[in-house]
Amino acid sequence: MKKLQVWLPLLFAIVMILGMVIGFRLRGNVVTSGFFKTRKQSPVQEVVDLVNMKYVDSVSMDTLNDAAIDGMLAHLDPHSVFIPPVDVSEINEDLQGNFQGIGIVFQIFDDTVNVVNVLSGGPSDKAGLQVGDKFLKIGDSVVTGKNADMDRITKFLRGPGASKVAIKVLRQGQPRDFIVARGTIPLPSLDAAYMIDKQTGYIRLNKFSETTHAEFAAAIQDLQKQGLQQLVLDLQGNGGGILDQAIEIADDFLDGNKLIVYTVGARSPRTEYHCRRDGLFETGKLVVLTDEGTASASEVLTGALQDWDRATIIGRRTFGKGLVQEQYQLSDGAALRLTIARYYTPTGRSIQKPYDKGRDEYNAEVIKRFHNGEAMHGDTSTAHAGPAYRTLGKEKRTVFGGGGITPDIFVGFDTSTLDRNITALYMGGTLSRFIYSYYIQHLPVFQSFKTPAEFVAGYHGDDQLWNNLVAYAAKDTINLNTVPARDKEVLLHRLKALMARQIWRAEGYYEVNNAYDPVFKKALEVIKK
Repeated sequence: MKKLQVWLPLLFAIVMILGMVIGFRLRGNVVTSGFFKTRKQSPVQEVVDLVNMKYVDSVSMDTLNDAAIDGMLAHLDPHSVFIPPVDVSEINEDLQGNFQGIGIVFQIFDDTVNVVNVLSGGPSDKAGLQVGDKFLKIGDSVVTGKNADMDRITKFLRGPGASKVAIKVLRQGQPRDFIVARGTIPLPSLDAAYMIDKQTGYIRLNKFSETTHAEFAAAIQDLQKQGLQQLVLDLQGNGGGILDQAIEIADDFLDGNKLIVYTVGARSPRTEYHCRRDGLFETGKLVVLTDEGTASASEVLTGALQDWDRATIIGRRTFGKGLVQEQYQLSDGAALRLTIARYYTPTGRSIQKPYDKGRDEYNAEVIKRFHNGEAMHGDTSTAHAGPAYRTLGKEKRTVFGGGGITPDIFVGFDTSTLDRNITALYMGGTLSRFIYSYYIQHLPVFQSFKTPAEFVAGYHGDDQLWNNLVAYAAKDTINLNTVPARDKEVLLHRLKALMARQIWRAEGYYEVNNAYDPVFKKALEVIKK
C-alpha cells in the first residue's frame, strides 16, 4: 500500500502526458464547437502569411502590415489613423507637454546648424550656449555640410534626463566646447498671456495637452492679480488635443452644472460632461478668436461657450471635426488612434463636416474656402447646410451644426499675404534666414528693448529693415520692389513680430503681432463696447 502511494503521483503524471500527446495528434481529425473551437484565420492574415512564405522576392513584412492597416483605415473616417512605432514617442511627447532635451531652437542655414533661440533657465542656457552659435560637432559626430540633417541632429540632442552631451560650436569665429546635461523641456500649450490694458487680458492656447489647464489656470490667476475683468481667448490655429483639458477650461468660464459636451458612439453610450466646480472666470466679458485651424477640442470649448451665450466668437469658421479618438498601444510599439464617438455641443449640434467623399476631398475642404472666397468674404452658405439650433442662454440666438462653428462676427483673411513674391519669401525659407541674420547683426539694438510693448512703441528702423530685406530677397531672385503699399505695410508688421519672437519667443511675437492684427482689433472693439 505504501509503495502504491509513492508511485501513484508518477502514474497520474504519465497518464496525463500520454493523454495530451494523443489529443494533440487527433486534434486535426476532430470537429469541435463552442468555447474550445480553434479560431479561424481571417483572409487578411492568410494573405499576409502566404506572401511571407511563398512570394518570389523578399518582402519587409512590417511595411506590408503597415500598408494593410492603412488600407483598412482608409475606409473609416479621416481621423482614425495608424501610428508607426518610430512616430509614437514624438506624438505622445506633444500630448504630455514635455520631452527630454537640451532646450534650444535651431535651424539649418547654408548647411550649418544655427542656434536661433535658447530656453531661458534651460540646460543649454545653464551650460552657456547662446543665440548665434553654430554647431560643429555633437559628441563625436560632425554636423556640418552634408551631415547637417534636421532629424539626425534632433536624435543626437535628445536623450534620458540628466544624461550629458558634448557640443562643439563656432562662436565669433572661434571653436568652443560645452557639456550640456539634458533635462525636461516643456512644450507649452500657452503661447502668450498678458494685459492689453488695465482691465483687458489676452491668452493664446496652441493645443490641449496634459498640462494645458494648469498653464491656463496659472495664467488667468496672474492676470487677475493685475486687474483682469475681460478676456480675449485666442484659439486660432489650435488643432485640439486632449478633450478633458478643453472641458476643464470650459468649466472655468461656465457656472452651475451646465452641460459642456456629450459624446455618443455605436459602441459607446452617451456620456455627458457638466460643470462641477466654481470656475476661475465665470462672469467677466469674454471674446474667443477662431479660424479654419481651430479644431476638435478647441471646437468643444468654442461650441459650449457659444451655445450658452457666454462668449462672442470672432474670426472665421472652424475646421469642423466633431469626432472623438482613443489611442490604443499595439504589441510592436505602434499605436492605433481610433474614432470611438461623436461629440455634440450643449444644444445638440454635431459640427463634424462630411467625409463621405474620401480623405483627399475632406482635407481639401479648407483650401476650397479660400478658392471660393468664404475665407475672405464670409460666404457661410456651406456652413449653414446643417440644422439650426437655438442657444441656451438669455440671447436665444440661431446657431448651426453640420460643418464647423460659424463665428458671431466674421473677420476675413488678409489677402495681402497672398502676393506671389511674399509667398515666395515664406516657401523658400528666405524670410526665416533674413530674420535670423538681421537679428544677429543688430543684436544691441533689439536687446535694448525690455518689453514687447516698448518694442512696438520705440522701434523706428522700418526703412532700414525693409531695404535690407529687399536686398536679401533679391539674392534669391525675389523682387519686392513691386509689392503694393498695403502688402509692404503688412509684411513690415510681420517682420517686427518675428524680430520680437527672437527676443521674447512666442509671447513677444503675439504681443507685437496683435498690435496690427485685424481680428485682434475687432475683438478689442467688441469687448470694450
